[in-house]
Amino acid sequence: MNDSIVFPKSPLEEVGGIPYFVRMCDKIRLHASGGLDADYIRNLGRGFDRWTCDFLRVDYADLVEKVLSGLDDAAALEWAVSEGGERTATERDWWLSYMRNRGYGDDFSELLAKRKSENGFEDRDDIVSFFKLIDADEGRI
Repeated sequence: MNDSIVFPKSPLEEVGGIPYFVRMCDKIRLHASGGLDADYIRNLGRGFDRWTCDFLRVDYADLVEKVLSGLDDAAALEWAVSEGGERTATERDWWLSYMRNRGYGDDFSELLAKRKSENGFEDRDDIVSFFKLIDADEGRI
């Protein structure tokens, strides 16, 4: 963990029952203000950002425009849902499980183990997903 970095909000923070969206909006704002560390910039619109936008059926660039126009997280999510359409309860449940558990017994398990090792967390049994790894790496757990 680097104390000089301003970390984006936790991926576990939710708005409207959706995890990660708050973090994505925070990264967008931090980047626009010049406050987002370079390590985060290369993944803007990719990975969890892309998976979240895909779930909401919105384009990342359009979301960036809305967030930077001044919408708060709740209003940005409201825009995304109105733009992309509601998801069924089943679709939402599947996506929530996918996001919250990414890295646990799936095709990203090896990458999670590698990232844990790189960050000195190989002995941390509580880090079983990328959300937990992010929070550990950024000093929240």
